[in-house]
Amino acid sequence: MFFDSHCHLDRIDLEDFDNDFDKLLQTIAEADVTRLLCIGVDLESFDTMQQLIQPYDQVFCSAGVHPDYVDADEPSVELLCELAEREKVVAIGETGLDYFHQTGELDWQRARFITHIEAARSCGLPLIVHTRDAREDTLELLRRHKADEVGGVLHCFTEDWEMASAAIDLGFYISISGIVTFNQAQNVRDMAKRVPLERLLIETDSPWLSPAPYRGKTNHPGRVGLVAEKLAEIRGESLQDLASATYSNANRLFGLS
Repeated sequence: MFFDSHCHLDRIDLEDFDNDFDKLLQTIAEADVTRLLCIGVDLESFDTMQQLIQPYDQVFCSAGVHPDYVDADEPSVELLCELAEREKVVAIGETGLDYFHQTGELDWQRARFITHIEAARSCGLPLIVHTRDAREDTLELLRRHKADEVGGVLHCFTEDWEMASAAIDLGFYISISGIVTFNQAQNVRDMAKRVPLERLLIETDSPWLSPAPYRGKTNHPGRVGLVAEKLAEIRGESLQDLASATYSNANRLFGLS
């Protein structure tokens, strides 16, 4: 069984599934993916996303505002905690810092990240952290605002082992996406080899980052097994052991039985 710890079900183009959301979920189930976390990226779409996944016992969600969304409605600690009380919400985020897509004066991005950390601590849920080209500031803010009290995951992680190790020391998990299958991503494979199995998660980040041999096509959670296969190969572990461990890790992180 696989747990896709980070996907965007509400943003997947259903054209390949006869415009039928149930058919998408059937395809995912046939790939032995039995739990999914649908990630909140803005306040404007949260209600629609939550209503979409509500009927499905295997799908959970998070509440947050992505660091790349400059013009999104700004969250408050109080509002994020209100959303966290809703059924199926098991994490705060996606949040974090992105100095690759956003440049210039980024105090607004850091302030938004702090709001999410404080909300996670207030409501006792883990953080889902997006970080790109912002290693020092990401770790500094996690430390300064005591994110170790709740932990979380650095998702779609492509930074170096030193940052991964520092995050693990703060109680965070490291999640690997389909990028690990890309030919030019040797740095990701080198880092992923070193992550302790008990701190490893897998994800698709679908509809983006489809793993080889589907790179460039619309991604979906049914392909998370390809991420697991590549990780098992490069780490010298059995697919069964890696799938079982990452499934248990995700359930533990998100407080699921």
